[in-house]
Amino acid sequence: MIDIQRCNDKELWDEFILEHDGHPLQLWGWGQVKVGHGWKAERLCVFDEEKQVAAVQVLIRKLPFPFRSLAYIPRGPVGDERYFAEALDEVAAIIKRDYKSVAIKMEPNSREMTAPEGWRHVPSTILAPETILLDLRKSESDLLAVMAKKTRQYIRKSASEGITIKRLGSSDDIDEILHLYRQTSERADFNLHNDQYYRDVKHQLGDHSPIFAAYLDGKPIAFLWLAISADIAYELYGGMNDDGQRLRANYALKWHAIRKMKEWELSWYDFGGLVSGGVSTFKQNWSEDSTVFSGAFDKPLSPLYGLWEAVLPKAKAISQKLRRK
Repeated sequence: MIDIQRCNDKELWDEFILEHDGHPLQLWGWGQVKVGHGWKAERLCVFDEEKQVAAVQVLIRKLPFPFRSLAYIPRGPVGDERYFAEALDEVAAIIKRDYKSVAIKMEPNSREMTAPEGWRHVPSTILAPETILLDLRKSESDLLAVMAKKTRQYIRKSASEGITIKRLGSSDDIDEILHLYRQTSERADFNLHNDQYYRDVKHQLGDHSPIFAAYLDGKPIAFLWLAISADIAYELYGGMNDDGQRLRANYALKWHAIRKMKEWELSWYDFGGLVSGGVSTFKQNWSEDSTVFSGAFDKPLSPLYGLWEAVLPKAKAISQKLRRK
């Protein structure tokens, strides 16, 4: 029989996540980012006798009455899969008892996961289930071979345009990057968090959140912001200005980041999801195939779950309309 214990030690938590090839969204720092912006975080360790076998970071978001809250597991659990089903039932019981959540949603870091008993495979996802996932254990020549011909050409061309690429670190660098991101947001018509959110990402994840930028004449023209664990690089944010677009700086920049992650001996490079439009077309040209994760699973924790499911599509539609104003 397993035992669930709360973890209050950042070092012990991250040590387990990193040693068991966990996703960066299960790192302590990612939970702390969310805690600073309206969420709560529960870090639950799963033990079999005295040995830890799994870990689950659960994020809890308050909802309008009468739903109370929604619990969410991003790219977890982490550890020995043989314990996941039992652990998830225990975790759900804790969340129901302590937070009265309408449901707990899980998006595992898995391409083939069958819904555990009591869980439903649902279409409503938070993370895009389809992505480009590169196997960094392959050689550079193999990674280049699966790209579209135009992508290889643009990598070479953009690298010859007098662009320099460096890893960023200072707060001044972050301010410049956020200016680029706002320009990208206005051009592509998508919403951003407030600036403090992104500063918190860098502060809380630290070395697990490298940022690379392409410079022209000493000015940043494109950036790529990652979250990384010991095994996985996950693209969080990226953008560029008009010079970056003109010089196709995102090609040289992304290839630099991929090569750097390979140099750091990570195994997987996740493009952060495919949605629609030109960005997805750009991403798809880096590989012959896309990867589809198993998607989202809900475990209802309240009699109001049916109402929540009915309200959710309407709430999303209203939210999208408001974002366009």
